[in-house]
This record gives sequence, structure tokens and C-alpha cells, in this order.
Amino acid sequence: AHALLTTPASAKFYRSAGLTAHQVQTLCVSDGMLEWLPQDTIFYPGAQVRSTTRIELTGRASFIGWEMVCLGLPARGEPLVQGDLRLGLELWRDEAPLYLDHLHVMGGSDALDAVWGWAGYTCLGSLLAYPARREWLQRLRELRFDSVQMAFTIVDDVLVSRCLAGEADHVRAAMLTLWQNLRP
Repeated sequence: AHALLTTPASAKFYRSAGLTAHQVQTLCVSDGMLEWLPQDTIFYPGAQVRSTTRIELTGRASFIGWEMVCLGLPARGEPLVQGDLRLGLELWRDEAPLYLDHLHVMGGSDALDAVWGWAGYTCLGSLLAYPARREWLQRLRELRFDSVQMAFTIVDDVLVSRCLAGEADHVRAAMLTLWQNLRP
């Protein structure tokens, strides 16, 4: 089987009056191919969120997919000055972890503007592809992207790509380009 899943619109987590929103998505694939291409997730200033996406592969399953995170509402001049986000992206194969990414973002943190952190960007895209091929790295590194910062690596047969930008449209365009170059 081969499935391409997406979402009809951006996911949104609004400001919280104190309660934490919880979301767990589990995608399971056995001996098939899954393409997971959701729209971005927007975290409004003041959001309190715990969210994890877990992809479980068994047998000869393969995967390519992304997640896009947007902090605050920069077009309205509303940065993420308050809020607490704990976000997870996990890829498992036969009940063993291939890739575990846990991100903690605190509104107003120095990390949002620091060069060693988000460097003032408000959107982050993460793309994973499994099983990865070494020749993909060279091909992807030759691509040119406007308005985004890109990085690529392969960790334990998983291609990992990160993209930082100031606008969701720029991250989405970069992710689409990567997907089109990697799609089986």
C-alpha cells in the first residue's frame, strides 16, 4: 500500500488561560509507504501545548514526511512572547527508535532571537525520509533556496532536513521542493 496523507488547513493552538492542550498523533505503517504532508501548525502567543507525532514502521515500511511549526503571528506583529511548547517528532521501526526529536520552545526566550537558536526566524520545517540513500545528500545540497536556511544530514538511515524561515510559505515551498526531489 502507498498512502499520501495531509490536512485540510493549518492546525492552530490558541492562547491558553492556564490549561495545557495535549495532542498525540500516531501513524502506523506495515510493509507500505506513507507520505505525511500536513499543513503548518500555528502556535498563537500564550499557547500552552504538548504535542507529539509518532510514526511507527514495521517490516519493509518506508516513510517521507514533514512537520512545520510557526511561532506567533508575525504578520500581525504578535511574536511568541508568552507560551510553553513541548513538541515531539518520532520515527520508530519495529519498536526501536530511529529518530527522536523533542523541542521545548518558551515564549520570550533568548533562544528565539539568538544565532544559536531560532535567529529571529519564526517558522521551522522538519522533513524525514526513511530509508535514506547517501546520494540524496549531494542532490539536496545542490538545490538553491531563497529566504530560508537549510540543513541536511543522514542519521541511522534517516534523512533529516531542517528549514528555518520568517514565513510559512517559504518553509512550505522548500519542503515541497525537497519532497519532489525525494519522492519514490
